[in-house]
Amino acid sequence: MTGWTRRLPLIAALLGIAFAVPARAEEAYDPWPGLVQDIFNNRPMNDGSAVIGIEMPYRAEDAAIVPVTLRSKLSPADSRRIRSITLVIDRNPAPMAAKFELGPDANVTEISTRVRVNNYTDVHAVAELSDGQLYVSKVYVKASGGCSAPAGKNAEEANNRLGQMRYRQFAREEAPASRIREAQIMIGHPNNSGLQMDQVTQLYIPAFFVNQLKLTQDDSPVLSMEGGISISEDPNLRFTYVSNGAKRFRAEAKDTEGHVFRNEWDVEKPGT
Repeated sequence: MTGWTRRLPLIAALLGIAFAVPARAEEAYDPWPGLVQDIFNNRPMNDGSAVIGIEMPYRAEDAAIVPVTLRSKLSPADSRRIRSITLVIDRNPAPMAAKFELGPDANVTEISTRVRVNNYTDVHAVAELSDGQLYVSKVYVKASGGCSAPAGKNAEEANNRLGQMRYRQFAREEAPASRIREAQIMIGHPNNSGLQMDQVTQLYIPAFFVNQLKLTQDDSPVLSMEGGISISEDPNLRFTYVSNGAKRFRAEAKDTEGHVFRNEWDVEKPGT
């Protein structure tokens, strides 16, 4: 065995150490404590396992459209209610994906949407209850590149659909007399993250996304969303709520360029 071949195992070991240390350091870094300070002003976080559930695939099929469901776990006997839910994707460039404000009388118990995930990351759901306390749950998601993934539609097609809204209702298992409804709002919008590259010019496409959404039954608040770059192209919200007998369901959305989009539908004949 030559001196060179005798040294190969040592060289391989040193290279392994050189590459492994940064990887371990990256894995060891936890951004969550800093996010608690930046987003929640270091307010105490309580265990939310009995308050708020968060469901996402462990390994996402498409990092640009990762489904997420937030679900209240409060028992019917609990006198508290969830006022808001903040969705935080810890390792995304802009970690606060969305904040949902729940109407005081709408009894929203479930919200589903689609998000971009840029790196393997913890995802936290923080519920603020009517007792003024914060409760947190988390999941871990394996996905990468979602914030920089090219848009699914070309610019012309996206512009033609800008602000178009659809409203759907879904049948529930409860008796027909039940006031619980399940509905979905879809908005045509590119929701550009600012990290995507134009495949022709090779320049970054400026951030352009829906940052506000308000849903009401007549004039009574159901759900509102403050959104960021992590919400996927063509924002889509599916949710449950309790009907107050209103005949009209209304939506108003705003984006970062100041466009305002409004629509309303007959609750009994939602159409498209």
